[in-house]
Amino acid sequence: MSKREVEIAVISDVHLGTYGCHAKELLKYLKSIKPKMLILNGDIIDVWQFSKRYWPETHMKIVRKLMKFVVEGVPVYYLTGNHDELLRKFADMHMGAFHLQNKLILEIDGKKAWFFHGDVFDVTMQHSKWLAKLGAVGYDTLILINSFVNWCLASIGREKMSFSKKIKAQFKDAVKFINKFEYTAAELAVEKGYEYVICGHIHQPEMRTIKTEEGEVTYLNSGDWVENLTALEYYDKSWKIFKYDQKDFEKDEVEEGVLSDSEDLHSKLDINTLLQKIKLEIA
Repeated sequence: MSKREVEIAVISDVHLGTYGCHAKELLKYLKSIKPKMLILNGDIIDVWQFSKRYWPETHMKIVRKLMKFVVEGVPVYYLTGNHDELLRKFADMHMGAFHLQNKLILEIDGKKAWFFHGDVFDVTMQHSKWLAKLGAVGYDTLILINSFVNWCLASIGREKMSFSKKIKAQFKDAVKFINKFEYTAAELAVEKGYEYVICGHIHQPEMRTIKTEEGEVTYLNSGDWVENLTALEYYDKSWKIFKYDQKDFEKDEVEEGVLSDSEDLHSKLDINTLLQKIKLEIA
């Protein structure tokens, strides 16, 4: 399968280290593209829920693939989110093609774009972080149960379902929160003179023009790799939302060269030790 060329690819809310992460699907997606720039817009590694009892090989392969992009000279911007907020103390760190930042401002074909995770708009995060962390654990448990139910449904030829989407759809407050989140991001972007504002955090892929009292802006959200399996792509002067579809990725792409699929990274990158050290910073 030939790789699709994209100028910018944006992913967020991968939540590596949790049961809900669709690392296998994400890896297939990353292998299918040839980006000129990759932006990781927060919550890539879930430090909140990390346990060394759960770090499967597919999660390691995601780290390896991201490292491969860096080694190949593709600029990779890791923008911190709330689940990997511990990395914020290392913000503005640059190592070759890898850049760790809290936000990113780019000029894309003459238009200014503002990238950031978006948790700054979440009142729960600002005032009741313990409640947000408790909710994250509950969400991951729901996803785990949902995965088992979907396995059962698939085994009898039934269509898969999403518990969390059904729950969100039934609660008007969830819809209000999403709408307020999007409008707040748009207001600030217009105020700062940006044409694009690109967020993650709410696991809701979106691309639309939002008008405020001061002007209008294109709001984009990359969604997540827990439920929606989506990314944002910029190519030929336009943005689009990429949605993963299993039928398009039947064949697994095998990569050779530096950090190839055949190379064992466990001896070179002990992710469990690394994340355990990060967790100690929380205490």
